[in-house]
Amino acid sequence: MTTGATTLPSASASPPARLWTRARGVALALAVLLAGAVAIAVVRSDTRHGSLDPRSVDSHGSRAVAELLAQRGVSTRVVTTLDEARAAAAPDTTLLVAVPDLLTHRQQTALHSAVARAAGRTVLVAAGGPSVERLAPGVAADPATSYDSVLSPDCALPAARRAGSADTGGIRYTTTRLDADSCYPSDGLATLLRIPAPSGGGDTVVLGAPDILYNERLDEQGNASLALQLLGSRPHLVWYLPSFSDSSATAADDRQGFLDLLPSGWLWGTLQLFIAAALAALWRARRLGPLVPERLPVTIRASETVEGRARLYRRANARDRAAAALRSTTRTRLAPLVGVPVSQAHAPEALLPALSTHLHGDGQSLPTLLFGPPPGDDKALVALTDQLDALEREVRRS
Repeated sequence: MTTGATTLPSASASPPARLWTRARGVALALAVLLAGAVAIAVVRSDTRHGSLDPRSVDSHGSRAVAELLAQRGVSTRVVTTLDEARAAAAPDTTLLVAVPDLLTHRQQTALHSAVARAAGRTVLVAAGGPSVERLAPGVAADPATSYDSVLSPDCALPAARRAGSADTGGIRYTTTRLDADSCYPSDGLATLLRIPAPSGGGDTVVLGAPDILYNERLDEQGNASLALQLLGSRPHLVWYLPSFSDSSATAADDRQGFLDLLPSGWLWGTLQLFIAAALAALWRARRLGPLVPERLPVTIRASETVEGRARLYRRANARDRAAAALRSTTRTRLAPLVGVPVSQAHAPEALLPALSTHLHGDGQSLPTLLFGPPPGDDKALVALTDQLDALEREVRRS
């Protein structure tokens, strides 16, 4: 007789195995997404992004104007360091400085010296006050910007007249140079200046706004015509994008302290705040004049006032104050009765002898009664009150 083998139930899967079974679908999906992201990054690795970058196809990039210049035989080269920009400056080159305000003072001075010797064209895009004064001497930026974006040329510069209206509204400039071309005025101040080099041959163009260089604005107004004429007057275009990684920006002599980082008008602003604070203090501290008595809206009986003050004294255990008030009032009432002026009612040497002459007793207890120490408990305070009343009645009878 054979014995059948007993089949044991299979053991359940371990917890790590169950966890992997549930999570493998999510892990697979994440792996697919990661692979797709890597593939997209590889495909678009040559695409540039950034404002005023001639390699960028973004709305605020400048790839479109670079392509149009290339069709007209103008080569565009992008540089990101001061040394590259200075080395590229030449008579047959247009140097465009995208963001002049990012340059340090020393960088601005060095760049101006290089372009002045090169006798080429320099285009400054939206240069602020400090930077335009160093890169284009004789030009100053107005603190208020133009309210209008589209402006008319209103000048004799051929490039501006051929382009017509353009989106140049932005920073406005003034100049002391009589030979400068002041174009696209807004409230009498130019938003585009062309300043010829003193030695001849080169010039500097100060543009108040970068809009005519943006991809999304190039086909509007006369932006494309103006941009191509300003940047395509020479066969080579060097597009300088200042970078914080430039070693020349971290030179030792460019290190600024805390006061250097504050706006130029901080001292005058602080003085104004001090004057305003002083005037406010004088206004709040002025004399309001003497107090004006006012009639109470409700007449309160004297007994209620006395009871209220008494309760306050009792709640605070201020027996000394209560005793002092009782003694002072008693002395004030007794002084006229014994012929002592009220002004001397609280002087023991004047009041006590006069009281003694009006009493039948020896008066030895008067100093303690009228000028003695405060009572030690409520019982003693009540006794003091009775004694003061008795003294006043006796003086009045006499």
